[in-house]
Amino acid sequence: MTTTLITGGTVVSATGRGAADVLIDGETIAAVLAPGSQLLGTDVAASVDTVIDATGKYVIPGGIDAHTHMELPFGGTNASDTFETGTRAAAWGGTTSIIDFAVQRYGERVQDGLAAWHEKAAGNCAIDYGFHQIVGGVDDESLAAMRGLLDEGVSSFKLFMAYPGVFYSDDAQVLKAMQVSAETGLLTMMHAENGPAIDVLAAQLADAGKKAPYYHGIARAWQMEEEATHRAIMLANLTGAPLYTVHVSAKQAVEQIAWARDQGWNVFGETCPQYLYLSLEEQLGAFSEEWGQFEGAKWVCSTPLRSRNEGHQHHMWQALRTNDIQMVSTDHCPFCMKGQKELGLEDFRAIPNGIGSVEHRMDLMYQGVVTGRITLERWVELTSTTPARMFGLYGRKGVIQPGADGDVVVYDPNGHTSISAASHRMNMDHSAWEGFEIDGHVDTVISRGKVIVDAGQYLGAKGDGQFLKRGLSQYLI
Repeated sequence: MTTTLITGGTVVSATGRGAADVLIDGETIAAVLAPGSQLLGTDVAASVDTVIDATGKYVIPGGIDAHTHMELPFGGTNASDTFETGTRAAAWGGTTSIIDFAVQRYGERVQDGLAAWHEKAAGNCAIDYGFHQIVGGVDDESLAAMRGLLDEGVSSFKLFMAYPGVFYSDDAQVLKAMQVSAETGLLTMMHAENGPAIDVLAAQLADAGKKAPYYHGIARAWQMEEEATHRAIMLANLTGAPLYTVHVSAKQAVEQIAWARDQGWNVFGETCPQYLYLSLEEQLGAFSEEWGQFEGAKWVCSTPLRSRNEGHQHHMWQALRTNDIQMVSTDHCPFCMKGQKELGLEDFRAIPNGIGSVEHRMDLMYQGVVTGRITLERWVELTSTTPARMFGLYGRKGVIQPGADGDVVVYDPNGHTSISAASHRMNMDHSAWEGFEIDGHVDTVISRGKVIVDAGQYLGAKGDGQFLKRGLSQYLI
Protein backbone atom coordinates (compact mmCIF):
# COMPACT_ATOMS: atom_id res chain seq x y z
CA MET A 1 0.00 0.00 0.00
CA THR A 2 1.54 3.27 -1.11
CA THR A 3 0.85 6.67 0.43
CA THR A 4 0.77 9.94 -1.47
CA LEU A 5 0.54 13.50 -0.17
CA ILE A 6 -0.58 16.30 -2.49
CA THR A 7 0.56 19.52 -0.89
CA GLY A 8 0.38 23.25 -1.53
CA GLY A 9 -2.59 23.20 -3.89
CA THR A 10 -6.07 24.70 -3.92
CA VAL A 11 -8.67 21.96 -3.50
CA VAL A 12 -11.76 22.74 -5.57
CA SER A 13 -15.16 21.15 -5.01
CA ALA A 14 -18.62 21.81 -6.41
CA THR A 15 -19.29 24.12 -3.45
CA GLY A 16 -16.05 25.99 -2.88
CA ARG A 17 -12.29 26.10 -2.90
CA GLY A 18 -9.53 26.38 -0.33
CA ALA A 19 -5.91 25.62 0.44
CA ALA A 20 -5.58 22.02 1.65
CA ASP A 21 -3.31 19.00 1.54
CA VAL A 22 -4.72 15.66 0.38
CA LEU A 23 -3.44 12.37 1.78
CA ILE A 24 -4.10 9.19 -0.19
CA ASP A 25 -3.50 5.84 1.50
CA GLY A 26 -3.58 2.91 -0.90
CA GLU A 27 -6.57 3.37 -3.22
CA THR A 28 -8.58 5.83 -1.13
CA ILE A 29 -8.36 9.34 0.28
CA ALA A 30 -7.40 9.18 3.95
CA ALA A 31 -7.51 12.85 4.91
CA VAL A 32 -7.95 16.41 3.68
CA LEU A 33 -5.78 18.57 5.92
CA ALA A 34 -5.33 22.26 6.50
CA PRO A 35 -1.89 23.39 5.30
CA GLY A 36 0.65 22.81 8.06
CA SER A 37 -1.73 20.64 10.07
CA GLN A 38 -0.05 18.46 12.71
CA LEU A 39 -3.11 16.29 13.17
CA LEU A 40 -1.27 13.27 11.75
CA GLY A 41 2.17 14.20 13.09
CA THR A 42 4.66 16.98 12.75
CA ASP A 43 5.98 15.98 9.34
CA VAL A 44 3.44 14.12 7.23
CA ALA A 45 5.50 14.62 4.09
CA ALA A 46 8.42 12.70 5.56
CA SER A 47 6.26 9.68 6.35
CA VAL A 48 4.65 9.10 2.94
CA ASP A 49 5.98 7.35 -0.13
CA THR A 50 5.32 10.18 -2.59
CA VAL A 51 4.89 13.93 -2.26
CA ILE A 52 3.31 15.90 -5.12
CA ASP A 53 3.86 19.64 -5.02
CA ALA A 54 0.68 21.34 -6.27
CA THR A 55 1.68 24.90 -5.40
CA GLY A 56 -0.18 27.36 -7.59
CA LYS A 57 -2.39 24.59 -9.00
CA TYR A 58 -5.91 23.26 -8.58
CA VAL A 59 -6.56 19.87 -6.98
CA ILE A 60 -9.85 18.46 -8.24
CA PRO A 61 -11.70 15.14 -8.23
CA GLY A 62 -11.00 13.04 -11.30
CA GLY A 63 -13.31 13.68 -14.23
CA ILE A 64 -16.22 11.34 -14.96
CA ASP A 65 -17.31 11.07 -18.59
CA ALA A 66 -20.73 9.44 -18.35
CA HIS A 67 -21.32 9.06 -22.10
CA THR A 68 -18.79 7.19 -24.24
CA HIS A 69 -19.00 4.62 -27.03
CA MET A 70 -15.78 2.64 -27.21
CA GLU A 71 -15.74 0.05 -30.03
CA LEU A 72 -19.38 0.79 -30.90
CA PRO A 73 -20.55 -0.93 -34.11
CA PHE A 74 -22.21 1.76 -36.22
CA GLY A 75 -22.79 2.46 -39.89
CA GLY A 76 -20.94 -0.59 -41.17
CA THR A 77 -17.83 -0.05 -39.05
CA ASN A 78 -16.74 0.24 -35.41
CA ALA A 79 -15.77 3.28 -33.36
CA SER A 80 -12.00 3.59 -33.77
CA ASP A 81 -11.11 3.80 -30.08
CA THR A 82 -10.95 0.51 -28.21
CA PHE A 83 -11.42 0.40 -24.47
CA GLU A 84 -7.63 0.31 -24.21
CA THR A 85 -6.88 3.33 -26.42
CA GLY A 86 -9.94 5.35 -25.42
CA THR A 87 -9.50 5.06 -21.67
CA ARG A 88 -5.79 5.81 -21.94
CA ALA A 89 -6.62 8.99 -23.87
CA ALA A 90 -9.23 9.85 -21.23
CA ALA A 91 -6.60 9.49 -18.51
CA TRP A 92 -4.26 11.88 -20.30
CA GLY A 93 -7.07 14.44 -20.22
CA GLY A 94 -7.88 14.15 -16.52
CA THR A 95 -10.82 11.75 -16.74
CA THR A 96 -10.55 8.87 -14.28
CA SER A 97 -13.90 7.13 -14.87
CA ILE A 98 -16.11 6.53 -17.89
CA ILE A 99 -19.57 5.05 -18.25
CA ASP A 100 -19.92 3.35 -21.62
CA PHE A 101 -22.95 1.75 -23.28
CA ALA A 102 -23.54 -1.98 -23.58
CA VAL A 103 -25.71 -2.69 -26.60
CA GLN A 104 -28.77 -4.85 -27.15
CA ARG A 105 -30.33 -4.77 -30.64
CA TYR A 106 -33.53 -6.14 -32.13
CA GLY A 107 -33.68 -9.89 -31.62
CA GLU A 108 -30.87 -9.99 -29.07
CA ARG A 109 -30.93 -10.63 -25.34
CA VAL A 110 -30.12 -7.82 -22.93
CA GLN A 111 -27.96 -10.16 -20.85
CA ASP A 112 -25.90 -11.13 -23.89
CA GLY A 113 -25.31 -7.51 -24.84
CA LEU A 114 -24.07 -6.67 -21.36
CA ALA A 115 -21.83 -9.75 -21.30
CA ALA A 116 -20.33 -8.79 -24.68
CA TRP A 117 -19.35 -5.34 -23.39
CA HIS A 118 -17.83 -6.82 -20.25
CA GLU A 119 -15.72 -9.01 -22.51
CA LYS A 120 -14.57 -6.01 -24.56
CA ALA A 121 -13.60 -3.93 -21.51
CA ALA A 122 -12.33 -6.38 -18.90
CA GLY A 123 -8.56 -6.18 -18.45
CA ASN A 124 -8.19 -3.48 -21.08
CA CYS A 125 -9.10 -0.20 -19.37
CA ALA A 126 -6.66 2.37 -18.05
CA ILE A 127 -9.29 3.87 -15.71
CA ASP A 128 -12.43 2.69 -13.95
CA TYR A 129 -15.49 2.06 -16.08
CA GLY A 130 -19.20 1.34 -15.76
CA PHE A 131 -22.00 0.58 -18.18
CA HIS A 132 -25.38 1.90 -19.14
CA GLN A 133 -27.57 -0.55 -21.09
CA ILE A 134 -28.86 0.35 -24.55
CA VAL A 135 -32.19 -1.38 -25.09
CA GLY A 136 -32.60 -1.36 -28.86
CA GLY A 137 -35.36 -3.93 -28.98
CA VAL A 138 -38.08 -3.37 -26.37
CA ASP A 139 -40.20 -6.51 -26.01
CA ASP A 140 -41.46 -8.71 -23.19
CA GLU A 141 -38.14 -10.51 -22.84
CA SER A 142 -36.02 -7.35 -22.69
CA LEU A 143 -38.46 -5.66 -20.31
CA ALA A 144 -38.12 -8.61 -17.94
CA ALA A 145 -34.33 -8.56 -18.27
CA MET A 146 -34.21 -4.86 -17.43
CA ARG A 147 -35.49 -5.64 -13.95
CA GLY A 148 -32.25 -7.51 -13.26
CA LEU A 149 -29.88 -4.75 -14.39
CA LEU A 150 -29.44 -3.19 -10.96
CA ASP A 151 -28.15 -6.50 -9.60
CA GLU A 152 -25.43 -6.25 -12.26
CA GLY A 153 -24.43 -2.76 -11.16
CA VAL A 154 -26.17 -1.12 -14.11
CA SER A 155 -28.66 1.50 -12.93
CA SER A 156 -29.54 3.25 -16.19
CA PHE A 157 -30.70 2.31 -19.67
CA LYS A 158 -30.89 4.17 -22.95
CA LEU A 159 -33.68 4.33 -25.52
CA PHE A 160 -33.64 5.87 -28.99
CA MET A 161 -36.40 7.86 -30.63
CA ALA A 162 -34.03 8.01 -33.63
CA TYR A 163 -32.47 5.47 -36.01
CA PRO A 164 -35.47 3.44 -37.25
CA GLY A 165 -34.41 -0.11 -38.05
CA VAL A 166 -31.36 0.10 -35.80
CA PHE A 167 -32.14 1.20 -32.21
CA TYR A 168 -35.50 2.95 -32.61
CA SER A 169 -38.31 2.55 -30.06
CA ASP A 170 -41.83 3.73 -30.87
CA ASP A 171 -43.98 5.50 -28.28
CA ALA A 172 -45.57 2.28 -27.03
CA GLN A 173 -42.14 0.71 -26.46
CA VAL A 174 -40.91 3.86 -24.72
CA LEU A 175 -43.98 3.81 -22.48
CA LYS A 176 -43.44 0.18 -21.47
CA ALA A 177 -39.73 0.71 -20.75
CA MET A 178 -40.48 3.81 -18.71
CA GLN A 179 -42.97 1.84 -16.64
CA VAL A 180 -40.11 -0.49 -15.72
CA SER A 181 -38.00 2.58 -14.93
CA ALA A 182 -40.67 3.87 -12.56
CA GLU A 183 -40.99 0.48 -10.85
CA THR A 184 -37.27 -0.17 -10.39
CA GLY A 185 -35.72 3.30 -10.06
CA LEU A 186 -33.56 2.76 -13.13
CA LEU A 187 -32.80 6.06 -14.86
CA THR A 188 -34.20 6.34 -18.38
CA MET A 189 -31.72 7.93 -20.79
CA MET A 190 -33.17 9.20 -24.06
CA HIS A 191 -31.79 10.04 -27.48
CA ALA A 192 -34.55 12.49 -28.28
CA GLU A 193 -34.95 13.07 -32.04
CA ASN A 194 -37.94 12.22 -34.24
CA GLY A 195 -36.23 9.51 -36.27
CA PRO A 196 -38.97 8.65 -38.79
CA ALA A 197 -39.48 12.30 -39.72
CA ILE A 198 -35.71 12.85 -39.99
CA ASP A 199 -35.44 9.92 -42.39
CA VAL A 200 -38.06 11.50 -44.64
CA LEU A 201 -36.28 14.85 -44.67
CA ALA A 202 -32.91 13.20 -45.29
CA ALA A 203 -34.29 11.22 -48.23
CA GLN A 204 -35.85 14.34 -49.73
CA LEU A 205 -32.56 16.22 -49.47
CA ALA A 206 -30.64 13.36 -51.05
CA ASP A 207 -33.18 13.11 -53.89
CA ALA A 208 -32.60 16.81 -54.54
CA GLY A 209 -28.86 16.19 -54.83
CA LYS A 210 -28.05 17.71 -51.44
CA LYS A 211 -25.72 15.00 -50.11
CA ALA A 212 -22.84 16.93 -48.50
CA PRO A 213 -22.24 16.65 -44.73
CA TYR A 214 -23.80 20.09 -44.19
CA TYR A 215 -27.22 18.60 -44.97
CA HIS A 216 -26.90 16.15 -42.09
CA GLY A 217 -27.57 19.16 -39.87
CA ILE A 218 -30.45 20.36 -42.04
CA ALA A 219 -32.21 16.99 -42.01
CA ARG A 220 -31.93 16.73 -38.23
CA ALA A 221 -33.63 20.09 -37.67
CA TRP A 222 -34.00 21.52 -34.18
CA GLN A 223 -37.77 20.99 -34.37
CA MET A 224 -37.08 17.23 -34.48
CA GLU A 225 -35.16 17.46 -31.21
CA GLU A 226 -37.60 19.79 -29.46
CA GLU A 227 -40.62 17.66 -30.39
CA ALA A 228 -39.03 14.39 -29.28
CA THR A 229 -37.76 15.95 -26.04
CA HIS A 230 -41.26 17.14 -25.18
CA ARG A 231 -42.75 13.75 -26.03
CA ALA A 232 -40.19 11.95 -23.85
CA ILE A 233 -40.91 14.34 -20.97
CA MET A 234 -44.66 13.76 -21.16
CA LEU A 235 -44.28 9.97 -21.29
CA ALA A 236 -41.92 10.14 -18.32
CA ASN A 237 -44.40 12.26 -16.39
CA LEU A 238 -47.23 9.88 -17.23
CA THR A 239 -45.31 6.84 -16.00
CA GLY A 240 -43.40 8.45 -13.13
CA ALA A 241 -40.03 7.55 -14.66
CA PRO A 242 -36.97 9.73 -14.09
CA LEU A 243 -35.67 11.03 -17.45
CA TYR A 244 -32.17 12.01 -18.55
CA THR A 245 -31.92 13.45 -22.06
CA VAL A 246 -28.53 12.85 -23.66
CA HIS A 247 -26.48 15.18 -25.89
CA VAL A 248 -28.88 18.14 -25.87
CA SER A 249 -27.93 20.53 -28.69
CA ALA A 250 -30.96 22.73 -29.49
CA LYS A 251 -31.95 25.69 -27.33
CA GLN A 252 -35.61 24.76 -27.85
CA ALA A 253 -34.96 21.30 -26.33
CA VAL A 254 -33.37 23.03 -23.34
CA GLU A 255 -36.53 25.09 -22.94
CA GLN A 256 -38.59 21.90 -22.77
CA ILE A 257 -36.31 20.46 -20.08
CA ALA A 258 -36.37 23.74 -18.14
CA TRP A 259 -40.19 23.81 -18.29
CA ALA A 260 -40.41 20.27 -16.90
CA ARG A 261 -37.93 21.04 -14.13
CA ASP A 262 -39.92 24.12 -13.21
CA GLN A 263 -42.82 21.74 -12.53
CA GLY A 264 -40.57 19.85 -10.10
CA TRP A 265 -40.28 16.77 -12.32
CA ASN A 266 -37.28 14.41 -12.35
CA VAL A 267 -36.08 15.54 -15.78
CA PHE A 268 -32.40 16.14 -16.49
CA GLY A 269 -30.14 16.84 -19.43
CA GLU A 270 -26.55 16.70 -20.55
CA THR A 271 -24.77 18.56 -23.28
CA CYS A 272 -21.38 18.01 -24.89
CA PRO A 273 -18.42 20.28 -25.72
CA GLN A 274 -19.26 20.21 -29.44
CA TYR A 275 -22.59 21.91 -28.78
CA LEU A 276 -20.87 24.64 -26.79
CA TYR A 277 -18.11 25.47 -29.26
CA LEU A 278 -18.84 24.15 -32.75
CA SER A 279 -21.52 25.00 -35.31
CA LEU A 280 -23.43 24.02 -38.43
CA GLU A 281 -21.95 26.86 -40.47
CA GLU A 282 -18.30 26.63 -39.41
CA GLN A 283 -17.81 22.86 -39.07
CA LEU A 284 -20.50 20.87 -40.93
CA GLY A 285 -20.21 23.41 -43.73
CA ALA A 286 -16.40 23.38 -43.77
CA PHE A 287 -14.30 23.01 -46.95
CA SER A 288 -10.71 21.80 -47.36
CA GLU A 289 -8.30 21.15 -50.22
CA GLU A 290 -8.03 17.49 -49.21
CA TRP A 291 -11.72 16.70 -48.75
CA GLY A 292 -13.62 19.55 -50.38
CA GLN A 293 -17.16 19.82 -48.98
CA PHE A 294 -16.68 16.43 -47.34
CA GLU A 295 -14.44 18.12 -44.74
CA GLY A 296 -17.61 18.60 -42.70
CA ALA A 297 -17.85 14.84 -42.18
CA LYS A 298 -15.35 15.22 -39.34
CA TRP A 299 -18.15 16.82 -37.33
CA VAL A 300 -21.11 14.61 -38.32
CA CYS A 301 -22.73 13.50 -35.07
CA SER A 302 -26.28 13.17 -33.75
CA THR A 303 -27.81 15.27 -32.42
CA PRO A 304 -26.09 17.56 -34.95
CA LEU A 305 -24.13 20.75 -34.53
CA ARG A 306 -26.54 23.67 -34.50
CA SER A 307 -26.55 27.03 -36.24
CA ARG A 308 -24.49 29.72 -34.55
CA ASN A 309 -26.71 32.33 -36.18
CA GLU A 310 -29.63 30.91 -34.17
CA GLY A 311 -27.76 31.24 -30.88
CA HIS A 312 -27.81 27.62 -29.69
CA GLN A 313 -24.23 27.68 -28.36
CA HIS A 314 -24.80 30.80 -26.25
CA HIS A 315 -28.01 29.34 -24.85
CA MET A 316 -26.25 26.07 -23.97
CA TRP A 317 -23.64 27.88 -21.86
CA GLN A 318 -26.46 29.80 -20.20
CA ALA A 319 -28.27 26.54 -19.41
CA LEU A 320 -25.12 25.24 -17.71
CA ARG A 321 -25.02 28.34 -15.52
CA THR A 322 -28.69 28.09 -14.54
CA ASN A 323 -28.63 24.28 -14.09
CA ASP A 324 -31.28 23.74 -16.73
CA ILE A 325 -28.59 21.38 -18.08
CA GLN A 326 -26.85 19.52 -15.29
CA MET A 327 -23.66 18.06 -16.73
CA VAL A 328 -21.27 17.74 -19.66
CA SER A 329 -20.29 14.43 -21.24
CA THR A 330 -18.61 13.81 -24.60
CA ASP A 331 -20.67 11.20 -26.47
CA HIS A 332 -17.19 10.05 -27.51
CA CYS A 333 -17.67 7.94 -30.63
CA PRO A 334 -14.66 8.47 -32.90
CA PHE A 335 -14.27 7.42 -36.52
CA CYS A 336 -11.32 8.03 -38.83
CA MET A 337 -11.89 9.93 -42.06
CA LYS A 338 -9.98 7.33 -44.07
CA GLY A 339 -11.92 4.10 -44.39
CA GLN A 340 -14.70 5.13 -41.99
CA LYS A 341 -16.22 8.59 -42.40
CA GLU A 342 -15.55 8.33 -46.13
CA LEU A 343 -18.12 5.53 -46.33
CA GLY A 344 -20.50 8.45 -46.76
CA LEU A 345 -18.46 10.31 -49.37
CA GLU A 346 -21.36 10.24 -51.82
CA ASP A 347 -24.22 10.59 -49.31
CA PHE A 348 -24.25 12.13 -45.84
CA ARG A 349 -26.68 9.45 -44.67
CA ALA A 350 -23.90 6.86 -44.81
CA ILE A 351 -21.38 8.84 -42.73
CA PRO A 352 -20.77 7.11 -39.36
CA ASN A 353 -22.03 9.49 -36.68
CA GLY A 354 -19.57 10.52 -34.01
CA ILE A 355 -16.93 12.91 -32.68
CA GLY A 356 -13.90 12.10 -30.51
CA SER A 357 -13.52 14.28 -27.41
CA VAL A 358 -12.83 12.06 -24.39
CA GLU A 359 -9.29 13.40 -24.05
CA HIS A 360 -10.28 17.05 -24.18
CA ARG A 361 -13.47 17.47 -22.13
CA MET A 362 -11.82 18.68 -18.93
CA ASP A 363 -9.66 21.19 -20.82
CA LEU A 364 -12.48 22.47 -23.02
CA MET A 365 -14.70 23.03 -20.02
CA TYR A 366 -11.89 24.71 -18.08
CA GLN A 367 -11.59 27.18 -20.94
CA GLY A 368 -15.15 28.15 -20.07
CA VAL A 369 -13.81 29.17 -16.65
CA VAL A 370 -11.07 31.23 -18.28
CA THR A 371 -13.58 33.07 -20.48
CA GLY A 372 -16.00 33.69 -17.61
CA ARG A 373 -18.79 31.43 -18.84
CA ILE A 374 -18.77 29.22 -15.73
CA THR A 375 -17.13 29.31 -12.32
CA LEU A 376 -14.29 27.09 -11.17
CA GLU A 377 -16.66 25.26 -8.83
CA ARG A 378 -19.21 24.76 -11.61
CA TRP A 379 -16.45 23.23 -13.75
CA VAL A 380 -15.92 20.55 -11.11
CA GLU A 381 -19.65 20.09 -10.63
CA LEU A 382 -20.38 19.63 -14.35
CA THR A 383 -17.49 17.29 -15.09
CA SER A 384 -17.21 15.19 -11.94
CA THR A 385 -19.57 15.74 -9.00
CA THR A 386 -22.90 15.74 -10.82
CA PRO A 387 -21.98 12.77 -13.05
CA ALA A 388 -21.18 10.84 -9.87
CA ARG A 389 -24.48 11.82 -8.25
CA MET A 390 -26.55 11.31 -11.39
CA PHE A 391 -25.29 7.79 -11.92
CA GLY A 392 -25.01 6.37 -8.41
CA LEU A 393 -21.28 6.79 -7.75
CA TYR A 394 -21.12 9.78 -5.40
CA GLY A 395 -19.12 9.31 -2.22
CA ARG A 396 -16.79 6.95 -4.00
CA LYS A 397 -16.31 9.19 -7.03
CA GLY A 398 -16.78 12.88 -7.77
CA VAL A 399 -15.46 14.29 -4.49
CA ILE A 400 -12.24 14.75 -2.54
CA GLN A 401 -13.09 13.56 0.96
CA PRO A 402 -11.96 10.79 3.33
CA GLY A 403 -13.13 7.39 2.13
CA ALA A 404 -13.53 8.40 -1.50
CA ASP A 405 -11.47 6.71 -4.19
CA GLY A 406 -8.10 8.34 -4.73
CA ASP A 407 -9.08 9.81 -8.10
CA VAL A 408 -7.42 13.21 -8.17
CA VAL A 409 -6.23 15.60 -10.88
CA VAL A 410 -3.66 18.34 -10.40
CA TYR A 411 -4.52 21.07 -12.91
CA ASP A 412 -2.21 23.98 -13.72
CA PRO A 413 -4.08 27.21 -14.54
CA ASN A 414 -0.80 28.72 -15.71
CA GLY A 415 -0.08 25.88 -18.11
CA HIS A 416 -1.12 25.66 -21.75
CA THR A 417 -2.56 22.93 -23.97
CA SER A 418 -2.63 22.96 -27.76
CA ILE A 419 -5.05 20.47 -29.28
CA SER A 420 -4.08 18.74 -32.51
CA ALA A 421 -4.32 15.38 -34.25
CA ALA A 422 -0.52 15.40 -34.27
CA SER A 423 -0.39 15.19 -30.48
CA HIS A 424 -3.65 13.69 -29.22
CA ARG A 425 -3.77 10.11 -27.92
CA MET A 426 -7.17 9.10 -29.29
CA ASN A 427 -7.12 6.55 -32.12
CA MET A 428 -8.18 8.99 -34.85
CA ASP A 429 -6.60 10.41 -38.01
CA HIS A 430 -8.00 13.90 -37.41
CA SER A 431 -9.14 16.12 -34.55
CA ALA A 432 -12.53 17.75 -34.25
CA TRP A 433 -10.70 20.30 -32.09
CA GLU A 434 -7.72 21.05 -34.34
CA GLY A 435 -6.14 24.37 -33.40
CA PHE A 436 -8.01 24.89 -30.12
CA GLU A 437 -5.81 26.50 -27.46
CA ILE A 438 -6.48 25.94 -23.76
CA ASP A 439 -5.21 28.26 -21.03
CA GLY A 440 -4.58 25.43 -18.58
CA HIS A 441 -2.99 21.99 -18.42
CA VAL A 442 -3.57 18.58 -16.81
CA ASP A 443 -0.31 18.00 -14.93
CA THR A 444 -0.91 14.93 -12.77
CA VAL A 445 -3.63 12.28 -12.82
CA ILE A 446 -4.15 9.80 -9.99
CA SER A 447 -6.55 6.87 -10.33
CA ARG A 448 -7.42 4.95 -7.16
CA GLY A 449 -4.16 6.09 -5.59
CA LYS A 450 -1.90 5.26 -8.54
CA VAL A 451 -0.21 8.09 -10.42
CA ILE A 452 -1.02 7.30 -14.06
CA VAL A 453 -0.03 10.60 -15.71
CA ASP A 454 2.69 12.94 -14.48
CA ALA A 455 5.09 15.44 -16.01
CA GLY A 456 4.12 14.52 -19.56
CA GLN A 457 4.61 10.79 -19.00
CA TYR A 458 2.03 8.01 -19.02
CA LEU A 459 2.68 5.77 -16.01
CA GLY A 460 -0.46 3.66 -16.09
CA ALA A 461 -1.05 0.26 -17.60
CA LYS A 462 -3.67 -1.69 -19.46
CA GLY A 463 -5.98 -3.26 -16.89
CA ASP A 464 -5.56 -0.58 -14.20
CA GLY A 465 -9.27 0.20 -14.50
CA GLN A 466 -11.92 -1.77 -12.61
CA PHE A 467 -15.64 -2.23 -13.31
CA LEU A 468 -17.86 0.11 -11.32
CA LYS A 469 -21.04 -1.40 -9.94
CA ARG A 470 -23.35 1.57 -9.62
CA GLY A 471 -26.30 2.25 -7.35
CA LEU A 472 -29.45 4.20 -8.15
CA SER A 473 -29.24 7.87 -9.07
CA GLN A 474 -28.49 10.17 -6.14
CA TYR A 475 -29.74 13.25 -8.00
CA LEU A 476 -33.49 12.65 -7.98
CA ILE A 477 -35.89 15.05 -6.33
